[in-house]
Amino acid sequence: MKVWVNGMLTDAADARISVFDHGLTVGDGVFETVKVVDGQPFALTRHLRRLAHSARGLGLPEPDLERVRRACADVLAANERTPLGRLRITYTGGVSPLGSERGDSGPSMIVALAPLQPHPATTAIVTVPWPRNERGATAGLKTTSYAENVIALARARAQGASEAIFPNTLGNVCEGTGSNIFLVLDGRLVTPPLSAGCLAGVTRDLVIAWCGAEERDVPMSALKEAEEIFLASTTRDVQAVHRVDDRELPGAPGPVTAKAMKVFAQHAAEDPDP
Repeated sequence: MKVWVNGMLTDAADARISVFDHGLTVGDGVFETVKVVDGQPFALTRHLRRLAHSARGLGLPEPDLERVRRACADVLAANERTPLGRLRITYTGGVSPLGSERGDSGPSMIVALAPLQPHPATTAIVTVPWPRNERGATAGLKTTSYAENVIALARARAQGASEAIFPNTLGNVCEGTGSNIFLVLDGRLVTPPLSAGCLAGVTRDLVIAWCGAEERDVPMSALKEAEEIFLASTTRDVQAVHRVDDRELPGAPGPVTAKAMKVFAQHAAEDPDP
């Protein structure tokens, strides 16, 4: 397996990053995960735009997106093609002092590839009590500080689920650890707005554009009332939910979700970089 580290392709076993890298010591970094289908990255331009947005939000130097695009192409060309893969782009504060202050050595960039297993058509989710801060400095940024997600996902796994859903400080639905959430309420497809503190997911944006979802605040109690629920993410695409905590949603995927799954798959097949 070949990876790209700070301008060089190297064997994964030989890849090196400094132990003083700010991404390692304090989680000072941003990242993107890009789905790869038969060697072709999906929605790469949207992912690169969001990488730049997250970097600006953290105050990191603007990444050279054309250089990142070339690095992605180099990694894909250097590795064996698989039907489905996950391309990970990581951009950090670089070598810095052992504290919150950044150094002046410049950022680090890593691009790596790994196989990806398809998700099942339906899944179970749980709710967790720890709120996302929709007014926090990193709200809406895809940072490498994922400790909260690790804890929440571990709870979900312990309860036989694949995703955990966070509220925000107002008690409204925010997002999952690595996904956005959509609900069907009174026959209408809705999803939390970005002001709720959720990430502007690439798949989320495409579902809204292709399926006409409405963005509005949704109380956590709506998860007990929704006719249908589904998750949207780079690695899941559109995935129906058949259980929320101890509430079963029989017949998942329901008609609205099934249509969203079909529409997303059709559009994605027609344009790999929408």
